[in-house]
Amino acid sequence: MKLIHVADLHLASKMESNLSKEQAKLRKRELLDRFGDLIVYACENDVSGILIAGDLFDEKRIAKMVKQRVLDEMRMHPEITFFYLQGNHDRSDFLMDVDLSEIPNLKLFSKDEWISYDFGEAVITGREITPENAKTFAMNLVLDQAKTNIVMLHGQEVNYIGKDKTEIIPLPELRGKYIDYLALGHIHSYKKDRLDDRGEYCYCGCLEGRGFDELGQKGFVLLKVEDHKVESEFVPFAKRIFHEVDVELSEEDDMPSVLRRIHGACDELPTEDLVKVVLTGNTGVDFDVDMDRILREFSEAFFFLKVQDKSAIKVHYEDFLNDKSLKGEFVRLMEKQDMDEDTKGTIVEIGIRALMGEEL
Repeated sequence: MKLIHVADLHLASKMESNLSKEQAKLRKRELLDRFGDLIVYACENDVSGILIAGDLFDEKRIAKMVKQRVLDEMRMHPEITFFYLQGNHDRSDFLMDVDLSEIPNLKLFSKDEWISYDFGEAVITGREITPENAKTFAMNLVLDQAKTNIVMLHGQEVNYIGKDKTEIIPLPELRGKYIDYLALGHIHSYKKDRLDDRGEYCYCGCLEGRGFDELGQKGFVLLKVEDHKVESEFVPFAKRIFHEVDVELSEEDDMPSVLRRIHGACDELPTEDLVKVVLTGNTGVDFDVDMDRILREFSEAFFFLKVQDKSAIKVHYEDFLNDKSLKGEFVRLMEKQDMDEDTKGTIVEIGIRALMGEEL
């Protein structure tokens, strides 16, 4: 038996933090289409069930079109069972006024108790974590040792640091509970590790990255259940990938050489992806990075490009001993200040950039 473990699709995300309105609209549509593509993959690969471990949606209020598309996909594929466990973004009206008897292949979970479904060669059990049950839900989990047990939860690890806060998954309290595979959602990067001698836990990550805090390949986990064993494999599936590329500059660089460095770092990246170029290193005092020129040069190279200048000006104070310009006076004045070199360098850089701006 094959299953798909997916989470954090965040359908209907606004997607406007980096993108233009047109790009954001396209990405919203792509996220929704990718849910449909996932179901096509399931049909073509004999997948019996899709485990959605939370955050199917992004907002509490769901557009009617988005809601209808998801329900239509489920209705049109009765051969696939959808196990939907709500996450911290899913407190919504998704199933309000929906006759669940019309979608018998949609299985839901509860915050009030553990719910289990005998499904083929495995028992799939889940519970939605809330502040009210967070401290006790693990101790109430009872599983049959003789069964192949897959457990679904949505929450964070103890040491997880992220923008969205949700309840903690107490992994130590879930050890020795006869779990063969713990299907988790909330963390947007793939991670798999041993839970105990019997089972493993896995964050499948998000299906599609939505920002530069979600770099790299995204996708889902394909599970194969056979002879009381669960094998898992990460399947890359994102339509577009977010990349962050560091480009180190030097004091000898001018704009043509900077452009060549960026080309060298980015030319192998797919044109349909989203790229953030971070300029690092040290530049000369008389050189100012032309950000607009970089954006013009690469405007057609990728679906989206962002450039961040983290380079610093390298100041050789001896070069300004006899410089009679305002710039020279400023650098000599700063050299005499009683402060650490990092702070002094930062102030010199800001001052020189300001003076260069005045001279343009």
